[in-house]
Amino acid sequence: MLRFPPAKINLGLHITSKRADGYHNLETIFYPLPQLRDALEIVPAANSVPALQLSGRPVQGKPENNLVWKAFKLLQARYPSKIPALDFYLHKVIPMGAGLGGGSADAAFALMMLNEIGTLGLSQAELESLALSLGSDCPFFIRNEPQFAAGRGERMEPVALDLSGYRIQVVCPEILVSTSEAFRQVQPRPASFPLRSLPETPLAEWRHILHNDFEDSVFPQYPKIQAAKEALYAEGALYASMSGSGSAVFGIFGRQ
Repeated sequence: MLRFPPAKINLGLHITSKRADGYHNLETIFYPLPQLRDALEIVPAANSVPALQLSGRPVQGKPENNLVWKAFKLLQARYPSKIPALDFYLHKVIPMGAGLGGGSADAAFALMMLNEIGTLGLSQAELESLALSLGSDCPFFIRNEPQFAAGRGERMEPVALDLSGYRIQVVCPEILVSTSEAFRQVQPRPASFPLRSLPETPLAEWRHILHNDFEDSVFPQYPKIQAAKEALYAEGALYASMSGSGSAVFGIFGRQ
């Protein structure tokens, strides 16, 4: 079975409060980028011993800490008679540590693929709950359609937003921004714009009303990321922003 987990971008990202459990509440719109995607193949294990093979862009950490592997072990532990030994081939195209959700997408797609392979019959809600245990961004990729998200990112509602007629350019400076450090430095505050109303807001106005709160602390630390955003505007982007906690920035350009 072969699937292609996509990247995502954040259209606006407000960190609204610190939670008692150590996480933060946020508000954002997740938007999938199918033109930037990994490849994940799952096949029966060649030697009856499951394995994860990685290729493409470098992936930090041990294979057993990869979210695809964690998704496999999670479902195998719950459904040992239905999830057999499998080999996973993950080809990375989405940069790691860039705020594009590549690892989260891989994990969510692994859950959906294993649900199909094992005929587990898990509902979307059940898959989203399992995905949340792997990462805050993971439930979005179960839906994989534009969503307004709140809470940790797991409280979602669809938004009627279609950017398929625009060109979206992603630039990823060779900088690894620590997500945990970015959250430590962000200053929670109420959302400056009601993101649910974004689909009714002309794209030409987004530059003046949308904001990613992480930019306030990340840009002073990493001027090259800010320079990449400014370069996108200089090239004619209608709207440009950092995605997630960086380091990737994206620009939305005129209709194709």
